[in-house]
Amino acid sequence: MEKEYDVIVVGGGHAGCEAASAAANLGSRTLLITMDMTKFAQMSCNPAMGGIAKGQIVREIDALGGYSGVITDRSMIQFRMLNRSKGPAMWSPRAQCDRSLFTLEWRKVLESIDGLDFWQDKVTSLVMNGGKVEGVKTGMGVVFMGKSVILTAGTFINGLMHIGDVKLRGGRMGEAPSGGLSEQLAEHGFEVGRMKTGTPARIDGRSIDFSKMVEQPGDTEERKFSFLKYTTDYSNHKSCYISYTNPDVHAELEKGFKTSPLFNGTIDGIGPRYCPSIEDKIVTFAAKEQHQLFLEPEGHSTVEYYINGFSSSLPWEVQLKALRKVPGLEEVKIFRPGYAIEYDYYPPTQLKHTLETRGIQNLYFAGQINGTTGYEEAAAQGIIAGINAHMNRQQGNQFILGRDQAYIGVLIDDLINKGVDEPYRMFTSRAEYRILLRQDNADERLTPLSFGIGLASKERMDLMEIKVHGRERLIKDLEDKDAQLEDTNVFLTDRGTTPLKEKGKLLQVAKRPQVNLDDVIDHFNVVNWKEGLSEKQQSDVVESTEIGIKYEGYISREKRMADKIGRLEEIALSPKIDYDKFKSLSTEARQKLNKQRPETIGQATRISGVSPSDISVLLVYMGR
Repeated sequence: MEKEYDVIVVGGGHAGCEAASAAANLGSRTLLITMDMTKFAQMSCNPAMGGIAKGQIVREIDALGGYSGVITDRSMIQFRMLNRSKGPAMWSPRAQCDRSLFTLEWRKVLESIDGLDFWQDKVTSLVMNGGKVEGVKTGMGVVFMGKSVILTAGTFINGLMHIGDVKLRGGRMGEAPSGGLSEQLAEHGFEVGRMKTGTPARIDGRSIDFSKMVEQPGDTEERKFSFLKYTTDYSNHKSCYISYTNPDVHAELEKGFKTSPLFNGTIDGIGPRYCPSIEDKIVTFAAKEQHQLFLEPEGHSTVEYYINGFSSSLPWEVQLKALRKVPGLEEVKIFRPGYAIEYDYYPPTQLKHTLETRGIQNLYFAGQINGTTGYEEAAAQGIIAGINAHMNRQQGNQFILGRDQAYIGVLIDDLINKGVDEPYRMFTSRAEYRILLRQDNADERLTPLSFGIGLASKERMDLMEIKVHGRERLIKDLEDKDAQLEDTNVFLTDRGTTPLKEKGKLLQVAKRPQVNLDDVIDHFNVVNWKEGLSEKQQSDVVESTEIGIKYEGYISREKRMADKIGRLEEIALSPKIDYDKFKSLSTEARQKLNKQRPETIGQATRISGVSPSDISVLLVYMGR
């Protein structure tokens, strides 16, 4: 152990693991402090990674050289590509994971990284010198000095759990909370708030009658999250199952409302509107007679199941009686009841885009303490904080992703410019440039940037270039090959699309929405482009090419729009501007601009309360 580090990471959750690995891989002497080294990146809620928009984030983390995608692939027990019936901007990978294996694989990775040390303890305070952080002090009284500190304590900061009338202090069931940090930060002028999240009961799979439920198997086509070259084992994947609540379930739940901390005022924190508890659902959607439940396996070596859609903080007896009214759960046994948890968070408008705090130099926040929810959102913040904490040693260098570059860029920009009034979760609807930010092209968007700063490996860069060159060769083959009328028209007619009137090129045939590019390649024997590519690489090239040629117009339009709006990001605003002097600005705009200190005109446009007319005033001031 050393007494001084370049980067100290506090917390071993998804944000902490990505932050520590990124900083260490970039060359910083890094220390990761966590209360339990057996629970790295613990899946505290459901045992899954990815989903709508979240899957895109995992692929972006992977493209940057992070590990969330790799670990997901190694621990995967089911994979599904969601939204395949929609356009490619909406395709979202999602995987069920073996919860225990996921944590174990993370530990293997972390312990393999040179320059990364560990200390099992809780951090009770920061070591401060004026407006800078210089280290941390732990519960054992040990002081570690660091040039940068990344705080990723998740739900552990003053965590309080609720099960009916029962209150338990902790950051996760069976684990102690962390105290002292919020009080210290508040003394230094930080705003501190409370948020709430929840989790369902865990149940015994041996007591489930799956015959009364709808089986939901994974995809049979082999897919994975990481762009790296390796295979995943699909031979022993497990299914999920679907069941539904009913009026009898709702009636049982309502019996416990008088002791529900959600309704009796015990809980102060703000909960996620899009992921409500089951008691919230039956009140908010009183007319609905049923709500869908997903039963998700926790792993290969356990009978434990997670009931997605049944989060609750009601007394455990009420939860059990209600569950036994669900078809297939008549004899169910629970391992652990659901509970709600309140915890401290720090409104993210107090951060820079690097995730360094505005109030304390060299201190970074990442994860749920910024008001987000979800493993993927936390991990994304972690890798960006880790990169920037490392780059902090090189004065003036920073790594920031734009809204047109990544969902990660949208996430961080939303947090800093808009703030949060509920736990933030990423949706595709939050991104203006969805067709640019697809899950299939995350490597092309981000790997060159990460390779340029020394994080993404040459292997990643080479694999990305192989795909791009393969796509270029395939497009050239399609452009060079004639579409003979007779044969081509038989092919087109069979697929229900209009025949050609004159001879053309195969590229024009492949652009038709009714035509599948794989069919074109097979039928017209387009094979030259395949040389040197593995079967998996060929599949990736075909998918990338088909999206590119069929959505070319949409992609070009979004690029033009992004370029136009991006010019506002180049107009810098001085951090010393006194917006109170601009009497033409609205009162709200002056207050918000003085508080949040946007670095560019583009950032100012995304602050709630700053109107287009306010932006015009700023542009006139800037001589634009």
